[in-house]
Amino acid sequence: MRFGIDLPPQIKVFGAFFVYSFCMGSMFPRLPDIQTAMGVGEGQLGLALIGSAVGTLVSLTFAGRFIEAIGYRRVLLTAIPLLSVFYALAMWAQGPLLFFLLLLPVGLTIGCIEIIINIEADRVEHAIGRRIMSRAHAFWSLGFFTAGMVGSFIAQTGLSVQLHLLLMIPVIAVATLVVLGRFEPAPHRTGSSTDETPHLARPTLAIMMLVAVCLSAMLMEGAGIDWSAIYMRDMFAATPFWAGIAVATVAGSQAFARFFADGFVDRYNPVTVARTLLTIMGGGVLLVFFAPVAWSAYLGFAMIGVGSSALFPLAMSAAAQQTDRPAAINVAALAQFSFTAFLLGPPLLGYVAEHFGIRWTFGVGIPLVVLGLATAHVLAPRRASKVVTP
Repeated sequence: MRFGIDLPPQIKVFGAFFVYSFCMGSMFPRLPDIQTAMGVGEGQLGLALIGSAVGTLVSLTFAGRFIEAIGYRRVLLTAIPLLSVFYALAMWAQGPLLFFLLLLPVGLTIGCIEIIINIEADRVEHAIGRRIMSRAHAFWSLGFFTAGMVGSFIAQTGLSVQLHLLLMIPVIAVATLVVLGRFEPAPHRTGSSTDETPHLARPTLAIMMLVAVCLSAMLMEGAGIDWSAIYMRDMFAATPFWAGIAVATVAGSQAFARFFADGFVDRYNPVTVARTLLTIMGGGVLLVFFAPVAWSAYLGFAMIGVGSSALFPLAMSAAAQQTDRPAAINVAALAQFSFTAFLLGPPLLGYVAEHFGIRWTFGVGIPLVVLGLATAHVLAPRRASKVVTP
């Protein structure tokens, strides 16, 4: 049975990224309220947030065969609404340990969705003959931006986090059916490997170099999502609305930059674009770290959003286009290690915030920006050293 509206393949990809991220982003503008309700410091809250990171890493490592066996369509149409249910359940945790445990299934679901939508974006990109990966991730950022705006308004009304996330369940379910009800997976890339997918997505040297390029982007994007609202509350006594706007600022500026990133990559080259973005992000990190007034912090968050916009999509495209192994393995390997920074790194920065101050959650990104600048050359287009044919 088919539901929803019939859309071109690339629009379905964009819709999948948007609905998924809107679901995922609803919790983060409410983190100050969650922290207050639990009565814990940044360190304990950060450890609790690792639950979703652990679940995601497990899923990215072992979910490949499960997804292939069940089918991309069935998994995607089930996983996105289920994700909203898991987030809503996690909001009822009374302490950090239960919060950690309830976030584990959240992470398991996120990993499955990440593999499917990134592979689908690459396959559709190949089928239609033009880049869409950065634009697809722009819709991910746009979904997060929308969730940040909605969450900010809802937080200001005083509505409880529990009721807020419960209301998101029917919204996400309807959006999934309308946008993705007629989703069918795109065909495999021609000339890609057909080897059986192993349980463990083992990284190659090429994948680890790609991780180094986007590591600062993943860590600072995650820090902006996890800690920007608490940063504005602690440093500038921001109201719930303006604290939530910090999350939306990171995601909104990132979405704006991603919409235009593919054109810049085509006009120039991935290396030039990556180095430019890393420079912008480095400036944003410094601005947030030294921000004397609230508006300068928001400007820094916007620069972090722009700077982190296309680095992960560029690395993901490079990983998916490698022909030595199936795209699912290379995508999972890159995502597995990059998500260590995006999901595991920012929660651990809670201890940095608790012991050294909330500003240092962003200051630690400076050396990683330098690492990205030093390794950006691996994004240069080159002929694959090994091609595996069907």
